Amino acid sequence: MVARQSLRVPENVSGEFFVDSSCIDCDACRQIAPGTFADSGLGRSFVFRQPRREAERRRAVMALVACPTVSIGTSPKADASPGVSGFPEPIAAGVYYCGFTSASSFGASSYLIQRPEGNVLIDSPRAAGPLLERIAELGGVRWMFLTHRDDVADHRAFRQRFGCERLLHRADISHDTAEIEMPFDGREVIPLAPDLKVVPVPGHTRGSAALLYRDRFLFTGDHLWGTEDGASLGASRAVCWFSWAEQVRSLERLLELPFQWVLPGHGRQLRVESTAAMHHQLGQLLARLGAS
Repeated sequence: MVARQSLRVPENVSGEFFVDSSCIDCDACRQIAPGTFADSGLGRSFVFRQPRREAERRRAVMALVACPTVSIGTSPKADASPGVSGFPEPIAAGVYYCGFTSASSFGASSYLIQRPEGNVLIDSPRAAGPLLERIAELGGVRWMFLTHRDDVADHRAFRQRFGCERLLHRADISHDTAEIEMPFDGREVIPLAPDLKVVPVPGHTRGSAALLYRDRFLFTGDHLWGTEDGASLGASRAVCWFSWAEQVRSLERLLELPFQWVLPGHGRQLRVESTAAMHHQLGQLLARLGAS
């Protein structure tokens, strides 16, 4: 599959890169290459400016590779190898963004933690051959942590390739995930390893859960995210499929945990300088949501 010139959306500026009308507005391209792609306000992204420098062009090709619906194209056809080699992309020491998003997860972000005791894959990217090879080079996958039922995508392919044990809250297990090796229950924090804690956060779904790494990185699925302007935290009743009241209570419980990064499935990453600063951001969000 390739993006089609005949479906090129009219908002695109003229030039090499374009978005076609199959775009599902997942926001992946805008996160990866904000200098090239923007929100049209019509339920899709578009190219608002063609890349002008080599670094911008590489980011645009990475967005093309990551697009879950193959909605980004180039004319003439560009070499995608610089985009392919860009993933997994380092975020911090030992923490990577996987790219290669999946349409079945609506373009959700997934992450890899590289650690001597065994790597952890958070949610499932598309099981693209180059990504599988690169993850293998980084040490494979010991555990695959699935934050909730919506973002499981190609989980079976990762189990088959790496023999990883998959974790998912029992409340979110379905026919597709019935063979999960490590289901967990309840609402209490579960120590998975000295540097890893499973944090149930019901609300978005009944079994939504976050993963806390090194008391610094919180992988939140669709429970909590950074806003597009990078200035604050966000959560939304509009994408809450189980209980908004439970989601707010889960947000309040996060005030008991130390973390400086929010790494979501959907929405923007947010990093602040301290746990106190993150708790301040979280308190502001709760105030906006009308919580005490």
